[in-house]
Parts: sequence; structure tokens; C-alpha cells
Amino acid sequence: MPYISRDSSGAIASLHRDAPAPSAEFLPDSAPEVRAFLGIDDEAEEFAKLDAGFVRVLEDVIDTLIAKHLINITDLPSEAQAKLFSRKSFRERRGSQALSLFGDFDPTFPSSHSE
Repeated sequence: MPYISRDSSGAIASLHRDAPAPSAEFLPDSAPEVRAFLGIDDEAEEFAKLDAGFVRVLEDVIDTLIAKHLINITDLPSEAQAKLFSRKSFRERRGSQALSLFGDFDPTFPSSHSE
């Protein structure tokens, strides 16, 4: 997408979906100038991705502590409980829509290679 218009100093003044003039300059969405004009901070995006991964790690740690009976879910504040249940429910719903490459896997069922 963006066709750009520049100001007198050569900086991007506006972005356009369609060329505003036959000689309009086209830049890809990923161009650093376009990203800067839109206020997209690559470092902030990377940090947000790291945060999302870290949240998943914390969820797994909490699940492990609960499974080992080191804490109870009720030991957590009600707001934390609600957020954990909400995220777990969302992941389960997404998982049910995911592609199952192995079908229903039963680890107790002997494989044909064990004969």
C-alpha cells in the first residue's frame, strides 16, 4: 500500500492507498520511513512479543505450582484468578480449532512398532 507525499524538506507528509498523482512515490509498508511516520516502534513491538512469551511462562509456572499442590488457585487474588481462567479458556477454545496432525493420541495404546 502506501503511496506517499513528501513535504518541502523531503519528509513524508501523507500516505495514500491510491496514487494521488501519476508521479507519486510508492514505498512498501515495511519501509522504515513509513513505519516511523505511522509511529510504529520496532523495539516496542519486539518488547511486546517478549512480554507475551513471558506471560505464557508465568501461566505455566502457576499451573505447575497448582498441579504440585504448592499453591491453590484460591490463594491468588480474584482478579488474577479471573485472568488465568479467561486465558486458559481462550487457549482451550483455540486449541479445539487447531489442526490435529496426530488425531486422538492415546499414550497408553501400544504402537505397531512395539511388537
